[in-house]
Amino acid sequence: MINLNLTYLNKIVILCFLIGSITLCSNSQDNSNNDSFWKNVQFGGGIGLNFGDGFFSGALAPAAIYRHNIYLSTGVGLNFQYSSQRDVFKSTVIGGSVIGLFNPYRELQISTEFEQLYVNRDFDEQFVSNVDDSYWYPALFLGAGYRSGNITFGIRYDVLYDEDKSIQNQAWMPFVRFWF
Repeated sequence: MINLNLTYLNKIVILCFLIGSITLCSNSQDNSNNDSFWKNVQFGGGIGLNFGDGFFSGALAPAAIYRHNIYLSTGVGLNFQYSSQRDVFKSTVIGGSVIGLFNPYRELQISTEFEQLYVNRDFDEQFVSNVDDSYWYPALFLGAGYRSGNITFGIRYDVLYDEDKSIQNQAWMPFVRFWF
């Protein structure tokens, strides 16, 4: 018998799958031109690299959106981050996101993005004892940006920000989005 007692993570994964399926199915009903779907898909994301005296951080975050019309786009993304400070800690973050973009004017972009991240942090015992962490962290970003072509510069705010669990040091953060 199937166990219907779903965990929080399973519910998020199912919700993301359903949203993606509905988007794909609603656009696949028009069989007159199968290429029209792919003409409205854009790919993008982010790459990050930071290093210093014994510190390294790298991030890779590919994403894809579907432009429903000139005002509305929805999409999904993946996120992978690795950070380490020699003799202090190592951190790995893996997750996914669902994004909605609204462009009331050509230059203005309003965004919502829900991220679900799995965080694994391992600290060196000489700095912190028994604080190795592995947990799921949700983030819900509301943002606004200036759009010029396929590039958007802006700021976003994590309304679910938790100072003890977040991988960011504050709820406000700037962003740059590129779409091809």
